[in-house]
Amino acid sequence: MPVRLSSKGQLVIPSEVRKSLGLKPGDRFDVRLENDEIILTPVNQSTALARLYGKYQHSGLLDALLNEHQEELTSQDNAPQ
Repeated sequence: MPVRLSSKGQLVIPSEVRKSLGLKPGDRFDVRLENDEIILTPVNQSTALARLYGKYQHSGLLDALLNEHQEELTSQDNAPQ
């Protein structure tokens, strides 16, 4: 079912789809790109992981994990064979 993108980048999910999935205003979605297709997946707020979604986005944890991962990769590259 075709929908139109607004000038603000917004899409309207048709009412039949919203009703079928039980979607309500304020529900969150995971958005990802797969093979040039946009995939929208409702985030179930009842799961513990979903409740943490975005909670720590400004904490620097991701940067710390990325740095640690890069250090592991570097040490593996420099390890004697």
